Formats: sequence, structure tokens, C-alpha cells
Amino acid sequence: MIDSIELEILWSNLIGIVTERAKALQRIAFSPVVREAGDLAYALFDQRGRMVAQANTGTPGHINSLAIAGRHLIGMFEGKCEPGDVLITNDPWLSAGHFFDITILTPIFRGERLIAYVGSTIHHTDIGGYGIGAGARDVHEEGLWIPPLKFYERGQPNRTLHTIIQRNVRTPDAVFGDFSAQVSSGQAAASHLVALCERYGHDDIEAMSDAIIERSEEAMRNVIRALPAGTFHGESSFDVPGDKVITLKSAVTIDNQSGTIIVDFTGSSEQTDTGINVVLNYTHAYSTFAIRSSLNPELPNNTGSLAPIQVRAPEGSILNCSYPSPVNARHVVGMYVPMPILKALHQVIPDKVLAEGSGAVWTMQVQGVQATGEAFTSAMFNYSGGMGARAAKRGLDATCYPTGVAAVPVEILEAAMPIVFERKELRRGSGGAGHTQGGDGQIIKFRMNTKAPWWLNAVPSRLKEGPEGVGGGEPGAHGRFLVNDDPVSSVRKLKMEPGDVVVLETPGGGGYGAADATK
Repeated sequence: MIDSIELEILWSNLIGIVTERAKALQRIAFSPVVREAGDLAYALFDQRGRMVAQANTGTPGHINSLAIAGRHLIGMFEGKCEPGDVLITNDPWLSAGHFFDITILTPIFRGERLIAYVGSTIHHTDIGGYGIGAGARDVHEEGLWIPPLKFYERGQPNRTLHTIIQRNVRTPDAVFGDFSAQVSSGQAAASHLVALCERYGHDDIEAMSDAIIERSEEAMRNVIRALPAGTFHGESSFDVPGDKVITLKSAVTIDNQSGTIIVDFTGSSEQTDTGINVVLNYTHAYSTFAIRSSLNPELPNNTGSLAPIQVRAPEGSILNCSYPSPVNARHVVGMYVPMPILKALHQVIPDKVLAEGSGAVWTMQVQGVQATGEAFTSAMFNYSGGMGARAAKRGLDATCYPTGVAAVPVEILEAAMPIVFERKELRRGSGGAGHTQGGDGQIIKFRMNTKAPWWLNAVPSRLKEGPEGVGGGEPGAHGRFLVNDDPVSSVRKLKMEPGDVVVLETPGGGGYGAADATK
């Protein structure tokens, strides 16, 4: 039995280990979207596949998807791991929803006895195939599918798998640089965890895992028990590339007897023939984030605090797509998942939710040939619109809720490839009016300094209707995507000519409450 004081000490150590290793991984990663934007997740798992502790950095879509990916990998390789093994997958339906997010899981041994696992998911620069856009016709056109395999076996690289990956990506040095960051950080975390167990006289982390998860779950259930019971509905609609309108409907059922919340997306749009479909793991990740961050964001995010939240979506819907649906741009829809949930929760805890924000980050990826003849493929770089207004504070400018991923600085992008940014500023007045105002979007203007044609993958959204306000707040401004001053709404990869100029005007966030409430 672990007493409260010892548990607090052990917990602080566990958080320190995963956070330190996550930040080290971020510092040494090759991909700018990991190194500069923090597009990653890092967590510790017990022998039973339960996420015990996550790092104090990362994005919700990765973190809560990693909890599911870790459980899958641990179950599939139970009894089959040896010291020095490293597991890998990017299976969209087992992990984070598209091929670019690759999960690496390191079994941690104390001698010959397996005591835990540490895992990371990061967005890789390249995975071959179509790229980050939404134009592929099925998942097999989108890149290399890595099933659950051993990436290292007893400390030695799986040469067959390494060779397959190298021959299927455009930038193998960058990809394997990121792999090295993930593997080395896992090895260091393993050493620190073993040292922790030895220092405090524990054979493994099972006792502390039981205590942490049980307390986290009970605390979360108590928060839910304090809410009024009932089923509350929310709905959010938005346009996506290809002039399609997606509707997400949520029914949030609060059972304050058992301390359980069920989020049901029945009635949402069906899956599409473009790569904006979302697997249930990713839907679950952003649903649980919306609930957790609204009810009690201070609770540890682990298997225990996630257990009282159940997420359902009909198979074949856009939030629970079926194989072989294309999914590479799944964030375009996935990052809207919290919006209908927040509208439902506004009926229960109005002071703890926010109005609709701009939704998904606007993702850009460019490919082409440098003047030297060397090919380049950019990492995904993101631009956020305005965040929705809060009950007592205006929405943040150029800040995407819910992802939290930062923009890669323009200086980093200009140093890495022949891109020239001519403008990057706030889009003043784009946030919706209200008792509190929605955050402003931003304006970005760039061109490529190439002599040959180049390719642009762009997946903006909300080009027709801006984010809705809540409680009488006004909507934010819709976005604009221009090439040479001409509006574009295409899901396909665009062939661009030297000198073409791209302008992005991201949406503003919705306002909160009627404006006359301040008078």
C-alpha cells in the first residue's frame, strides 16, 4: 500500500521523467512541426497497457490517441517482447488516425523482467504517397502503412523494415532523424524509470499505477456527479474544401449516479470520398479533451480520468470512418469535434465553455525542386484562426482551439526551403462581436522562389461561413484562400508556377453573449 506522501513523490517523478524526455525529443527532432510547433505526445504505460502519466506538452489529438495506440500495441505483443525491442505502427485505425503520425513504443525491462512501456507519437515530415492533403481516393494512395511490428529487435534495427521505409519516403534522412529522436528518448526514459524503482524499492510501477489511476477515475466521476443529469444536444456545421458542408451532431448524456458521460455523434455526416475522414480513436481523443478541459483541467490525463467518458459514432460516419477511407487530412474535421460538445455543455456549465473557434488549423505542405536540382518536401506548417470567446475573456488571436499546436516560425521555413513570406499579421476585426469578442484570425502571404513548377497541398475550412457565436454572440469572419488574387476551394493538390502568390486569411472566432450585455 502506498501512502499519500509517497504517492505524491512518485507521481512527481513520473511526470518529470515523461516531460523531460518529451522536451528532449522535441529539441532533437528533425521535423520543424515537431521541433518548433510541438506536434507530439509522450506517455508512460503500465504492464496492462494503461496510460499512467503523460508529458506536460503535446497536442490532445496525439495524447489521447497515444493512450489507445499504446493499449493496442501492448495487447498485440504481450509475452513477445525482449530487452532492446522497440515497437512501431502508424495504422490509422489503431493509433492517431493518419500515416504521418507514427507511434514508437519502448518496452522497459528491469533485468529480464518487463515492468512498463514508454511511448511517443509525432508527426513525421514525410511518409511517401500523396502527402498531407485530402485528394487521395483511398487510404492506400496516402502513403506507407506500417502495421504493428518490431522496429528494433533485442537492440538491433529491423533491417527489412528500415529498408522498406527508406525506399518509400522522399526524405529518408529527416524521417530517420525523427525515428532516432523517438527511440533514444524512449531508451533514456527507460533508464530513469528503472532508477526510480530502485531508489524507492519498487519492483515495478503496478502499485503506483493502481493508485494513480483509481484516484484519477474517482476524482473525474465526482466532478460528473456534481452536474445535472440529462441529455444535452449540440450541432456544428462548416464548409470544407470541395464545397462540401459537414455537420457534426452530439448528444451528451450525463449520468450523475454512476459519474459517467456518454458522447454520441449519431446524425453526423457520412464519411466522404476525400481524405478528411476521421477514425474513432481521433474522435475519442478530441471528445475527451473537450469534456476534461471544461470540467476539471487540473486532473491528471490518464486511463483513469478518461474512463468515465464514453464516445460513440456510427460506423461509416465521418467520425468513425470505415476502411479503406482516405484519412490523411483527418484533422480538418477532427478538430471540430469539440464544437458541438461545447454547445451541449453550454446548457450545463455556460461559464466554462467557449464559443466556436476557427476550427482546424489551415495546413500547408509544399513540394518541388530547389535551384540546385535537389527535391524538397516541407513538413506540414499550420496557421490558426481566432479562438472562440470565453464567458469573461475575449478569444485568443491566431490561436487554434483545440489543438494547441504552434505555428512554425517563418524564419525556420525560409531557412529550410525556397519559400518567401511577404506578409504575416493579425486580421484585425475578424473576431465576432459580443459581450466578449472572438479572437482575430491572421493574414499570410507567401510565394516560392523556384524556377520550376511546384505543388501545394492546402486544406483550409470555413471559407463560406464563419464560426458561430454562443449565447447571442456574433459569428466570426469566414476565411479566404487566394492564389494570384483568385479564390480557391479545391481538395486536390495544386500545381503552382514560379511567381504564384498564395494568400491565406484565416477565420475569426465567434463572440460570447450579446453585445448589449455590457451596457
